[in-house]
Amino acid sequence: MSSDVMSPPGWIVVLNGVPRSGKSSIAVALQDTLAGVWVNLGVDHFKAATPQHLQPGIGLRPGGERPDLEPIIALLYSAMYESIAAHSRLGINVVVDVDHHDMYSVPRGILGDCAGRLHGLPVLFVGVRCPTEVVMERRRATWGGGAPDDGLVPAPVKLWEQAVHEPGVYDLEVDTSTLSPAECAEEIRKALQSVKRPTAFERLAADDAR
Repeated sequence: MSSDVMSPPGWIVVLNGVPRSGKSSIAVALQDTLAGVWVNLGVDHFKAATPQHLQPGIGLRPGGERPDLEPIIALLYSAMYESIAAHSRLGINVVVDVDHHDMYSVPRGILGDCAGRLHGLPVLFVGVRCPTEVVMERRRATWGGGAPDDGLVPAPVKLWEQAVHEPGVYDLEVDTSTLSPAECAEEIRKALQSVKRPTAFERLAADDAR
């Protein structure tokens, strides 16, 4: 069903942080509290739709463990962001919880490419911070014996912490160890009212083009 009246593009809020940093809870809070229709097109949804032989897909952790998967992972990220852009162009607001990094076997420049795919659309890029000790507590609470309480930080967790906030260009940062999901959503709501230009994604896309 088409209309001669074009809707303004929907907002895109990209939540970037390590696994267990609280991104999914913020995404739910945004959907519950912000005006309009907000669809969650985060990494977990696209990962679940990826064939088993390509897993973990766009959820591949830092460290260059699967160079054989990296070309298709770059393509899958491009497809995810094209879908995000399509929703926004139809006037649908989108929240994206993701854990971007470029610590592959070779640099892939995925974040800059994704930023370029949202050219001309309203994007707020949010860094979701959380101290490692809190992440470990949440891992133990979620996975129990899968995250031993021995005081040591597993190498994959260290790699995520090292890689996910590079280059650290954001429009807003929140700390989920001090703010609840609802409080983070409120900070994002206020930021949407006064986004500064150039935005983080505009800067990242320009750097990628250079």
